[in-house]
Amino acid sequence: MRGFELVCEVEPPTRPDLKKVRHQIGVMSPIADAFLIPDNHIGRATVSSVAVANEVQAMGSRGIACLNSRDRNLLGFRRDLLTAAAYGVEQFLFVHGDDPAEGARTSQLTVRTMIEQARETSYPGCNPFQVGAATRLRTVPRWKAEADFLYVQVSYDLDELLRWRESVDLDIPVYAGVMVLASAKMAHNLAALPQLSIPDALIDAVERDRDAGVDHACEQILKIRDSGAFDGVHLIPVSRYRQVAARLEREL
Repeated sequence: MRGFELVCEVEPPTRPDLKKVRHQIGVMSPIADAFLIPDNHIGRATVSSVAVANEVQAMGSRGIACLNSRDRNLLGFRRDLLTAAAYGVEQFLFVHGDDPAEGARTSQLTVRTMIEQARETSYPGCNPFQVGAATRLRTVPRWKAEADFLYVQVSYDLDELLRWRESVDLDIPVYAGVMVLASAKMAHNLAALPQLSIPDALIDAVERDRDAGVDHACEQILKIRDSGAFDGVHLIPVSRYRQVAARLEREL
């Protein structure tokens, strides 16, 4: 039987300085089973997720490098796999990627072809790569169900998450997405996205008390764990990682 895992996302640096990301890793290490490193998220350049995953592992934790299909052609993707093998980074999350702030997509690779390529790639003396995909709260295509693990989109509605989990038959680890609402502005911006539904009561609570977003996320993690429906949570603490770590260290 698999245990419940908390995978904490870290904010990769946009400048050549790893001090802040090291601090995030250090603060969340007591609660995290692994760390996920985004890849040029929100369409802006960041330090390589493979390099930061290596930094995570140098600090004694497990690193999962996120790679998007948006920025890569086949040769560039093979370079990333080779670099990961050299660093001993074995786990990947493959995603489509947000629209870039500048430039255009390469459009050569898809998440599906990245999974296929990673499956076909091996290096002497290295373990096979473990590769995951992401899904919204909808039917999961077979090729995603055959990944090594699956990350589910952020939801602020536990009942919605549980209904979705009951509707799909998956034999791989499935991680629910939980994102801290760090501010009222963030809550309103996310509420405007068509794929997210945030209860008005939660938005009102965050407007009255900035810590309400931390409280809701921590409570949701505990409820997801207690439900037994998921193998873990993918936590996006945003800027509130200190507060989240302090609370969960007492309660997990």
